[in-house]
Amino acid sequence: MNNVLNYLLEGSICLVGGWVFYKVVLEKLTFFDWNRVTLLVLMLLVLFVPLLSFEMTQAAAPLAEYTLPTFDFGSTTEQVETYSWQEMILVIYAIGLVFSLGKFCLGLAKPIFQLQLVEKRNYQGMKLAIHPSFEPASFFNYILLPKFDPEDPDQKQILLHESIHVAKKHTWDLILIQFTKAIFWFNPFIYALEKSLREVHEFQADQGVTKSFSQFDYSRLLVRLLAKDQGWQFMNSFNQFQTKKRIVMMNKTKSTELQKSRFLLVLPLFSLMVFVFACEQNLSDEPLKPEQIVDVINEDGSTELKGMVNGKVVDIAADEIFDVVETQPQPPGGMSGWNNYLSANLKYPDAARAEGVEGTVIVVFVINTDGSVQDVEILRGVGSGLDEEALRVVQNSPEWKAGEQRGRKVRTRMRLPIRFKLS
Repeated sequence: MNNVLNYLLEGSICLVGGWVFYKVVLEKLTFFDWNRVTLLVLMLLVLFVPLLSFEMTQAAAPLAEYTLPTFDFGSTTEQVETYSWQEMILVIYAIGLVFSLGKFCLGLAKPIFQLQLVEKRNYQGMKLAIHPSFEPASFFNYILLPKFDPEDPDQKQILLHESIHVAKKHTWDLILIQFTKAIFWFNPFIYALEKSLREVHEFQADQGVTKSFSQFDYSRLLVRLLAKDQGWQFMNSFNQFQTKKRIVMMNKTKSTELQKSRFLLVLPLFSLMVFVFACEQNLSDEPLKPEQIVDVINEDGSTELKGMVNGKVVDIAADEIFDVVETQPQPPGGMSGWNNYLSANLKYPDAARAEGVEGTVIVVFVINTDGSVQDVEILRGVGSGLDEEALRVVQNSPEWKAGEQRGRKVRTRMRLPIRFKLS
């Protein structure tokens, strides 16, 4: 559950940071091909950076205490099922995700189905789909038209515009943004990113048309053909939106080659995203890890456990506490015996019961080489006597079977969550 929430949070932060960077630094440039690539890379980073994980050192992955299974304790009468806020958020997210993915699938299936029912023809290497209900648009390799008149000068500009969408495979961009939007449906910045991508598509197509036709005539055509319907979500409609902005951009002075250096700023931005969300720091002051424990043969032929730190052999202190060992400590009777002990000895404090206090107390303790329990502490408590009760029971627990490293008994740190619940 936490992994899903972390993924959505990290992806959202990448999305917000990336889009704001694009909006401030790159949007006004006329390098439309570069802008398109930047937006596509940003979407891929949003989707995949939260899934990446890199170690900053060559050491093994960080090792934590052994965490025992959470023990639920409370009244044995009828229990009322409750949900955490994380679970409620995930339920709401799942509902939105199902709805968004359904819309994604239907939006992709609708034009595919309708293209099977309309007139199609080839014209100068272009595939045309003609139906009176269509607005001029493109979908994969097809150009959609309400009618076809090769002698119409306006239609020549429309065909050129849509053929550029087809040639640059803009439909695949729209599939990627719609899929990303389905996953991050709750984030308003994903809709802003979609708008930016569609604008870049139109700028690219407009730029191609104005190389062959007058900017003035083409701008008048855009104004005359203002479309009421913005078209299907996977299509590039000829006059979909932002007509004024497109006309302004067509008449804007072209960006200089020097301004292209702004795109170099993308590299540190993307590197920062990967560093923050994909790299995990491995601290060097942690207790010795299993791979750092070696057997040293003494002159008399006996062996002794030593530590290997930065290529040097060091003594292992008598009170050295291991986070992870080859053989985990075991309570008497195994985990079932441990659960039975907790059930039989834990008492719900009267003060906590009267106040209706519930919560999870996390206890950390050390299993010595003789199996005794020492250094019992509260890592996280909830008060009202619950912390003291958890301490008492762990401190009075029977001796464990000590953990072992290379056949030698060692001290091992343990962590125990106890969830106190009332009916």
